[in-house]
Amino acid sequence: MKKLMLLLMISMLSASLFAQHELFRKKEFVYKGDTLRYRVLFPVNYDPSQEYPLVLFLHGMGERGSDNEKQLIHGASLFADEKNRLDYPSIVLFPQCPENDFWIKIPLRQSSTIDFPAKAPVTKPLLLVKKLVDSYVKKEAVDKKRIYVAGLSMGGMGTFDLICRYPKYFAAAMPICGGVNVDRLKKVKKMPIRMFHGGADPVVSREHSRNAFIELKAEGSTRVEYVEFPGVGHDSWTNAFEYPDFLSWMYYQSR
Repeated sequence: MKKLMLLLMISMLSASLFAQHELFRKKEFVYKGDTLRYRVLFPVNYDPSQEYPLVLFLHGMGERGSDNEKQLIHGASLFADEKNRLDYPSIVLFPQCPENDFWIKIPLRQSSTIDFPAKAPVTKPLLLVKKLVDSYVKKEAVDKKRIYVAGLSMGGMGTFDLICRYPKYFAAAMPICGGVNVDRLKKVKKMPIRMFHGGADPVVSREHSRNAFIELKAEGSTRVEYVEFPGVGHDSWTNAFEYPDFLSWMYYQSR
């Protein structure tokens, strides 16, 4: 009987997540012959005469592909939640990086410490992401002062990369278990940035977020925060999504 109840609960949860994910429309963005698959969530009762925040969310390596579905595994249900949609009406973009590509160029490594380059050309997928956001700013009811970016793991690194390349474009950033060459952070010392990391992350060392926080504070930032979860491994995004003001902190920020 208990096993049946458990299976029923799992089935109901899966159905609920599927329903939430289906709220995200499947789309394709084409730029100069290259295609980026993505999902988009519009506000309830979307009114083109108003202006809405835009949220860009970048997934990790495990969600790469061409199915235009896997990128919704982590984080999408948070934005599709009925109460959150009513409390924080916004346009939410979840692009998908192709299977054999990356949001940023990650050097080959044999440890959780990564040697991020100070200068690297933007990858094709991340360039397409930026062009995608530009297209929404141009054609949809986007509040240009409230464009946010967040991401986990490889997506956390992509979050850092985007804000360092376009420091005056985004109103706030939330990189989760990400990393960056700290020499690039001077450009974003005035931006609200909240970083999350697991204290026992064996994949991407917590030192990357710690060092970014230290560097930003040294540059005089008063709007940077670092949240570390003791004993938590690479999956720090679960804890981050459950952080009391995860969404409210982000939506409060404005350029």
